[in-house]
Amino acid sequence: MPEGHTIHRLAAHHDAVLGGARVVATSPQGRFTAGAARLTGATLAATEAYGKHLLHHYRGGPGGGILHVHLGLYGTVADGPGQPPAPVGQIRLRLVGGPAVTADGSPASGPPATAGATDRQHWLDLRGPAACELLTEAEADALRDRLGADPLRDDADPHTAGGRIRRSARPLGALLLDQTIVAGVGLVYATEVLFRAGIAPSTPGRRLTADQWQRIWADLVTLMRIGVRRGRIDTVRDEHLPEAMGRAPRNDRHGGEVYVYRRAGQPCLCCGATVAAGVLAARNTYWCPTCQPG
Repeated sequence: MPEGHTIHRLAAHHDAVLGGARVVATSPQGRFTAGAARLTGATLAATEAYGKHLLHHYRGGPGGGILHVHLGLYGTVADGPGQPPAPVGQIRLRLVGGPAVTADGSPASGPPATAGATDRQHWLDLRGPAACELLTEAEADALRDRLGADPLRDDADPHTAGGRIRRSARPLGALLLDQTIVAGVGLVYATEVLFRAGIAPSTPGRRLTADQWQRIWADLVTLMRIGVRRGRIDTVRDEHLPEAMGRAPRNDRHGGEVYVYRRAGQPCLCCGATVAAGVLAARNTYWCPTCQPG
């Protein structure tokens, strides 16, 4: 499942390529036909990311509203300039915008649909999301209210999140994954930030000090901002990079350099001990028994 940095990258990219444009929406798969009809003719006014949730704010058109997307485990988004390709596979939602477009998404003569809109057509395809729905403002507010502090948002409240963690007997590895406490953090960031803090993932939240939480939060903010810039998760400090240690780069579909995530049985990059793995709150977890004593 994509972590929060990916969703923030998508929000920024969608704003860049479709922001200010009137869109034509279709549902080649047929599961979002009514929603697509409401979006067609509306203008993408703004995009927003909150944790693992992507929001498109539309104005005008027959319905408009707020498009809410949660990619879940299998959702993907593809996009490109110009005329969209013929639909292949299960496309839940296709958006075409840019210059004026006709009902089938093909370009029409005339200026861009809205002042400030891009003068080039762009398309976007959404496949396999866990959620694809239109929300009212009140429903979007309710969604935000259910979520915890997002390290990538300026309105994040780390003090409330920290208070909830420090009052809990649940293990830290599970608390950091609880989207009602910290939004956008997935297994990779949770695993890696605890390694960098020298804290075992099985440690009860109530054993965490206020100072430790402040350092963990600051580290999450830094690491996730790096993820937004680079498009991958990198958590390894300069002195432990492949070129500094004379080791081979990590070869994993998730990309990026990490300390313990999916490195079970390999030597710790800091102390050389064997990285351990286990199951915590029904999720895989990884840690160094030496660097992260229980």
